[in-house]
Amino acid sequence: MAVGCVDSLVLNTIDYTALSHFISHKKRWLFGHVAFGYHDVAVQSPLKKDRIGFPLLQLSEPEILIQIVAEDVTIYSHHTNPEIIFNEIISGLPEVNILSSCKLTPVLSKEEYLAIVKQLQDHILRGDCYEINFCQEYFSQSAVVSPYLVYQKLVDISPTPFSCFYKVDDKYLLCSSPERFLKKSGNKIISQPIKGTIARNHDNKLQDDLLKEELYLSEKERSENVMIVDLMRNDLSRIAIEGSVQVEELFGIYTFPQVHQMISTITGLVSDNVGFADILQVTFPMGSMTGAPKKKVLELIDQFEPSQRGLYSGSVGYITPDGDFDFNVIIRSILYNESNQEISFQVGSGITFYSDAAKEYEECLLKAIGMLKALS
Repeated sequence: MAVGCVDSLVLNTIDYTALSHFISHKKRWLFGHVAFGYHDVAVQSPLKKDRIGFPLLQLSEPEILIQIVAEDVTIYSHHTNPEIIFNEIISGLPEVNILSSCKLTPVLSKEEYLAIVKQLQDHILRGDCYEINFCQEYFSQSAVVSPYLVYQKLVDISPTPFSCFYKVDDKYLLCSSPERFLKKSGNKIISQPIKGTIARNHDNKLQDDLLKEELYLSEKERSENVMIVDLMRNDLSRIAIEGSVQVEELFGIYTFPQVHQMISTITGLVSDNVGFADILQVTFPMGSMTGAPKKKVLELIDQFEPSQRGLYSGSVGYITPDGDFDFNVIIRSILYNESNQEISFQVGSGITFYSDAAKEYEECLLKAIGMLKALS
């Protein structure tokens, strides 16, 4: 856990040189985010609304760092006695009881969504792309919520391995993501894209197990997953040591509270002089939230999605003093701007030529359940 800021890099334009210099300036912990628009393939229309307003990229050195390893808790602080911080933690949080007031509106009607999917499939038929992740936004312009309480409710409903509570000034990310974007440990980099979803049956374990088998055997879901695996293999091969990129797990089935998901694991080895900025430049945005081929898909996303994604389908994570890092994929997440009382979340799915538009719409609703319950 990281709190406060003693130094930060804030970018609203793409600058890999500045990013690399900031990271390599000295050995330290850094925490922060990369918004979806941190790429130079397509320029998102300034007419599209980004309701929350996170910077395009921000990395910060925290004033306070709390590290938990097994049962050991270590507190680092630049200016405060760590014992004082520890005593404040064990004294507990003050009671907060703010009722949520939030009426969510979809940017697209179901009919509009179905019509756009049909247009995207026309592009696929013409050979412009093979798969595209198409997203839609739900929003409220008069939301009064307690961000921490909403986050607690969200992770109670959807406990996931890459969840986080993240705040920059008056802007909040309440994230219950199940997906890792990239991890670097020593010279090894790991990507674990999710592509393939099926609803769970909580009332019947046998039926729930059969659904997992159905997902695993689904030709549609496998074809979507393997396209993203190939895309990630190609991305990683651009910065990995030749011959080191491999698929460690293909079509793994993992269970979460609302859904079963298909996750594959791609790894590679990088040289010591390859840093976070180099890796980000060739892999971001992540294939699971774009599609293939990435350049054309980013242009179609810009053309057909009515909202800017902002921080959604970007990434948040940390970099260690040794240059290792771990960053998630920002999905299943609520974004909130406390000053203008705007709240937003987005959901999407992978569209291929064989996709049934109505079923893709239902998949989006399924993915929205956790956020809708947290805000109800």
